[in-house]
Amino acid sequence: MSFYRLKSNAKINLSLNVLGKKKNKLHRIETLVTFASLHDEILIKCINKKNHLVNFSGRFSKNITKKNTITKLLEILDKKKLLKNKKYFIRVKKNIPQMSGMGGGSMNAATIINYLIHKHKIKISLNEKYEICKKIGSDVILGLDKKISVFNGNKKIFKFKNKIKLNLIIVKPNFGCSTKFIYKKIKSYSKPVFTNYPKSMLDVSNLINLKNDLELVAFKKYPILLNIKKNLLKLPGIEFARMTGSGSSIVGFFITKKTALNGMKKIKKKYKNYWCILSRTI
Repeated sequence: MSFYRLKSNAKINLSLNVLGKKKNKLHRIETLVTFASLHDEILIKCINKKNHLVNFSGRFSKNITKKNTITKLLEILDKKKLLKNKKYFIRVKKNIPQMSGMGGGSMNAATIINYLIHKHKIKISLNEKYEICKKIGSDVILGLDKKISVFNGNKKIFKFKNKIKLNLIIVKPNFGCSTKFIYKKIKSYSKPVFTNYPKSMLDVSNLINLKNDLELVAFKKYPILLNIKKNLLKLPGIEFARMTGSGSSIVGFFITKKTALNGMKKIKKKYKNYWCILSRTI
């Protein structure tokens, strides 16, 4: 049996507001999310073995532990007997950096669960799907449908039918941000912004005015992140720049590919030792 090829796209937070804490002490957030053309490459096939096989390769595969989002997913599905004793060989080429705020591992799990459902390998209800995602990671649910979405942390997801076409410069320094540390240092909370969802919400003129509450903590801990953002904002033709997730990636947003390409050349000269890539929203 040959491998089935999947794309696991990077998650980009256009906005992230921390609203408070839940009873379980986890933070309550609302976020506006899109996806980038940057993706991990996943190969999957059913195998005649006693155990699942999961292999990682690529530039960003170093230090991925044996217990990861994919093995967690398979373990849950096995416990629930949803795979009917079938085993899978999964190979992942990691093109999305770890601890970058782009949810690489979470999106891997979401991509695989989607494949298993759409190819009728497993049958589960919507609620069960959400519960499985929640057990793996709070943002796995966002990768189930690669549409621009507003997520308020209470299973409520609003998906836009329309798309935004933006070109991206993604800059990640040679360190990552600990999500746990960043959230732990949050001292103040925002009021909800997304109470209704007009199409105009996705206009660049509106996106410019949104924010990521986690920037305040991340920039204080790592001043170079603020420096990256400031230098992105100096580029001709840039619309806005924002940290995605809890960092450490900073994303510059452009209307045209040409302005993004020109900006990329300048940024690469400025940050020679950092990972910089050109991408686009999908």
